[in-house]
Amino acid sequence: MGNLDFSFYNWDVISKFVLNGFYFSVILTVVATIGGVIFGTVLALMRLSGKKWLDAPAAIYVNGMRSIPLVMVILGFFLLVPFLIGRPIGAEGSAVITFIAFEAAYFSEIMRAGIQSIPRGQVHAGQAMGMTYGQNMKLVVLPQAFRNMLPVLLTQTIILFQDTSLVYAIGAYDLLKGIETAGKNFGRPIEAYLLAAVVYFVLCYALSYLVKRLHKKIAIIR
Repeated sequence: MGNLDFSFYNWDVISKFVLNGFYFSVILTVVATIGGVIFGTVLALMRLSGKKWLDAPAAIYVNGMRSIPLVMVILGFFLLVPFLIGRPIGAEGSAVITFIAFEAAYFSEIMRAGIQSIPRGQVHAGQAMGMTYGQNMKLVVLPQAFRNMLPVLLTQTIILFQDTSLVYAIGAYDLLKGIETAGKNFGRPIEAYLLAAVVYFVLCYALSYLVKRLHKKIAIIR
């Protein structure tokens, strides 16, 4: 431990190597969360539709994605998508597509649980008022489901941020890659990985604490 030296991580090094990776990790997290929630909600509605031709493919997709390690999905999309479209899309573009597709399966299950948590009486009340299925979902069910599941959705987003480090496998320049690159440039790879672990821990612990506070506030409102 006495040989460890973190002094080379000054602002110049951070701004040159680390910030670009941090920005990409944050952007990937935000885009994958938004895209995953939207796609996941569609999958959840398909599974709850009561129609087998909608439920079956959605269930196959969700269960299939949840059964494959994320790093294998990342590598698979990175190799497969350029082959299908006939041109390269880059590591960053492949990472965005992969995370939206993968996280949608997890957000789908969260949203399905949220929708099922809404009392059926409220659904029947909307129907009694003449609302269509779509109006009932849009105006009655989904707003309450989102609020009920917000802490869980945010927790999944924190996990998603941690998982962005796996894009390292396809060479995308994320937070981990930025810290590692700085460490290698100064011959300090061990310090780089230790610092990366500390940074991820501090960020994720702080975000988890905020989510717990939010969960308590939502519970009080109820």
